[in-house]
Amino acid sequence: MTPLLKLNNICKSFGAVRALSDIDFELHESEVLALAGDNGAGKSTLIKIISGAQPADSGQIFFEGREVTVRKPEDARQLGIETVYQDLALFDDSNVAENIFAGRESVRNILGAKFLKAEEMHSRSKALLKSLNIHIQSTQFTVKGMSGGQRQSVAIARAVAFGRKVVILDEPTAALGVPEQEKVLSLIKDLRSRGFSIILISHNLHHIFEVCDRIHVLRQGQTAGVRKKAETDPDDIVKLITGGNLVAH
Repeated sequence: MTPLLKLNNICKSFGAVRALSDIDFELHESEVLALAGDNGAGKSTLIKIISGAQPADSGQIFFEGREVTVRKPEDARQLGIETVYQDLALFDDSNVAENIFAGRESVRNILGAKFLKAEEMHSRSKALLKSLNIHIQSTQFTVKGMSGGQRQSVAIARAVAFGRKVVILDEPTAALGVPEQEKVLSLIKDLRSRGFSIILISHNLHHIFEVCDRIHVLRQGQTAGVRKKAETDPDDIVKLITGGNLVAH
């Protein structure tokens, strides 16, 4: 089966520092793929290349079987790739609907002036949140007063709102309480069931094994291994991350 997203021999350096060396990477349709590794392993650099935030120095990117050029974020968005970074990039003083439609506001022209179609944006936002089983009392609420889990849900809803195919989630459960973590993990499973493909960056092996189908481990800018969840266990993944054998206790 042709991968939805495929990277061949991706390399990236920053001056004398080799951040990524000859990375091959595949993401399939309706798959949750974990990207694991210690800090400095190259995870952030790889997702920035996929999302267009940083161009690769060399290598090829294929999307739906054809070679594509991803040199800027708009290139990735046009393919259907959206990224939710750890900082979420939400507008605190704007309401839920305004955040979901940020940059894609629904407007009408009246005598040459543009006016937001606020009612339409709220209606579509309510329908989207309902379809994703995201429970937020009102799309009129500003995100500033929301819990971490609600904010994460709004950011994910924005990422999938406009026909996206691939969603990259950067540590989506970090700094959340256990109940909110579970809600976000449930949302990830729901997105997969709806046909979305997800790249999940996480240091939490429990969460990785709960929601992911495969695990791609990076170490020192290289692929340490790729495992199907059913064919591995947390000890094996830790060995790949650290490059050493675990000491039996």
